[in-house]
Amino acid sequence: MDPSVLLVEDDAHIRQALGLALADEGFAVADAVSGEQALALLAEAEPDVVLLDLVLPGVDGLEVCRTLRARGDLPIIIVTARTDAADVIAGLEAGADDYVTKPLVASVLAARIRALLRRTGRQDEVLRCGPLEIHPRVGTVRRDDVEVHLTSTEFRVLVELASAAGRIVTREQLLQRVWGYDYFGDTRLLDVHIRRLRRKVEPDPDEPTLIVTVRGTGYRLDCTPPTG
Repeated sequence: MDPSVLLVEDDAHIRQALGLALADEGFAVADAVSGEQALALLAEAEPDVVLLDLVLPGVDGLEVCRTLRARGDLPIIIVTARTDAADVIAGLEAGADDYVTKPLVASVLAARIRALLRRTGRQDEVLRCGPLEIHPRVGTVRRDDVEVHLTSTEFRVLVELASAAGRIVTREQLLQRVWGYDYFGDTRLLDVHIRRLRRKVEPDPDEPTLIVTVRGTGYRLDCTPPTG
């Protein structure tokens, strides 16, 4: 299942643009235009993380944040145009786990969300793809019920691919998500890790059927059993 996001934003343009961008990054997105609507939708949406604007009509973002935190440990990222340190601190003290400032870069925000989900352990407990069984919380992989030993970086690459199974993950997205959203290094680094990963999980690394190269774009984890 895709990680789910509840986006609480009263600006229609920002809400629509950011919702589409996050969907392209592999998230399932529900949205709300006010604090009251967000609180009402919470049980129905069951999000993995909340993106919460501070300036909202009616109940403001800080009060929504306090209410959400009082209910449990749901990860919260404050999204704000305010850059004053006092406002940021107020959001964090209200219970937010992280904050980002507008204008937003969707790929950077997606990386922050994934980093937060990793830190809080709110990821799918088991990811399955063909012969692979991946346990993000404990950091193990099994292929045909036999444990596969990966380096931490190989494991993170595989988790990113498995979290978007069946969809293309661009080279840039993998570099951002695994090596950090400020990383602008040589993409050959990724090529090396993909080759090493294929040697460990593919039946035939020279003819890969799981980690498929999408020429000129990136990679896709194909969970469909080969035919014939």
